[in-house]
Amino acid sequence: MHSLPVFLRLDGRSVILLGTGDAAAAKRRLLERAGARIVEEDAVATLAIIAIEDATKAAAAAARLKARGILVNTVDQPALCDFTLPAIVDRDPVLVAIGTGGTSAGLAKALRQRIEALLPASLGTLADALHTARSVIRSRFPDIADRRHAIDTALDPDGPLDPLVTQGEDAVAAWLDVGTAPRESRIVHITLRSADPDDLTLGEARLLAQADAIHHSANIPPAILNRARADALRTMSDLPADSAGLVVRIDWPGRSRDH
Repeated sequence: MHSLPVFLRLDGRSVILLGTGDAAAAKRRLLERAGARIVEEDAVATLAIIAIEDATKAAAAAARLKARGILVNTVDQPALCDFTLPAIVDRDPVLVAIGTGGTSAGLAKALRQRIEALLPASLGTLADALHTARSVIRSRFPDIADRRHAIDTALDPDGPLDPLVTQGEDAVAAWLDVGTAPRESRIVHITLRSADPDDLTLGEARLLAQADAIHHSANIPPAILNRARADALRTMSDLPADSAGLVVRIDWPGRSRDH
C-alpha cells in the first residue's frame, strides 16, 4: 500500500491554494465543498495545494512550503506530492474515494463513474438511519460480536439493508422490528485455488471480510490475508495443505455450511 487513505475534516481550517486557471478553480471548488478556508502562501496552515502551470515555479513553491512543514499536493507532479486527491463518489455522509497515487487520474475517474452507477441515492439516508438507531441497535444486540454480525447480515447482498438497493427511510426501523435470531458459531473452511485474491468467490471474500478469527497455514499469501478485517484475530496453525497447496480456516458465527 503506497499511501494511507484518510478523510480529513477541513471545515473552517486553513488550506493554502496557489495558482490560477482551470486546475486551481477545480481545487478551489473541492476545498469549498469540504468547508476549508482558502488562504495565501504566507498564512498559517498544515495543507497546501499547488496548481501552478509552470513546472519550475510549482516545484519552487512546493519546496518553500515543505520547508515550513506543510503537507503539499502539486497538481500533475506526483513526485512532489505528500498527499494526493482522490476521485470522489459523494453520497453524504458516505464518501467513496478512489486513488491511484497520482499515476492515472483518468483511471480514477473511470472507476468513479462505474461506482457512481452502483450506489443508489438513498445510501446516505441509510447511513444516517443506522447512526440514529445506534442506541436501539446496541440495546437489541448488547454483545459487540452479535451486533457486528447482525449488521453484517442485514447489509449482505439481498439482506434487508442491502446498501446497493434503494432503501426507504424506514428500512432500519423495519429491520429492527423483525429482529434477528441468535446464531451459533461455525468454522468455515476456504480452499484457495491460487495466490491471487481476485480468484476468491464473492462469498469467500465476504467471509474473509466478516470473520472474527482466522487460522491459516504459513504459506497463505499476504494478499489473501489482507482481504480480512484488520482487527480479526489471526493465528498461524499447522493446517494441512490440499492439492491446491493452500487452506484457510475461519471461525465465524453464523454460517452453517462450508465454502
